[in-house]
Amino acid sequence: MIEQDTIRLLRECDAGVQMGVSAIDEVLQFVRSDDMRTRLSACKREHEELGTQIRQSLDRYGDDGKEPNPIAKGMSWLKTNAELRIKPSDSTAAALVTDGCNMGVKSLNQYLNEYEAADEHSKDVAKRLIHLEEKLTADMLGYL
Repeated sequence: MIEQDTIRLLRECDAGVQMGVSAIDEVLQFVRSDDMRTRLSACKREHEELGTQIRQSLDRYGDDGKEPNPIAKGMSWLKTNAELRIKPSDSTAAALVTDGCNMGVKSLNQYLNEYEAADEHSKDVAKRLIHLEEKLTADMLGYL
């Protein structure tokens, strides 16, 4: 049970990291503020670094990881592009990022509860990802 929950939690973290990187890429092209662009780019790098660690952990279990849900990814892309084309502003981008981070934090906490038998390393990974999302939300508050 520990190994199954560990793999499942790591898979969800993998999908979450990919979703986060993709979402940041989508909004970056619309961001005007250099400071906001710097913050988003830094968070993207941190997500990518954590993603590499997650995939290395999954490799040890012989698992390929998990792609984000294609419907969720498509809906996110559609919402982001529609809203930013209608109202292209740093405020709109910050609101979209904040909403995405909040959904990510909620999902990751649910997975932490669902996969309670996961090992401490994978729980720590999930908590680090949650922290990244919470920090990015705080960083975006000044742009809303």
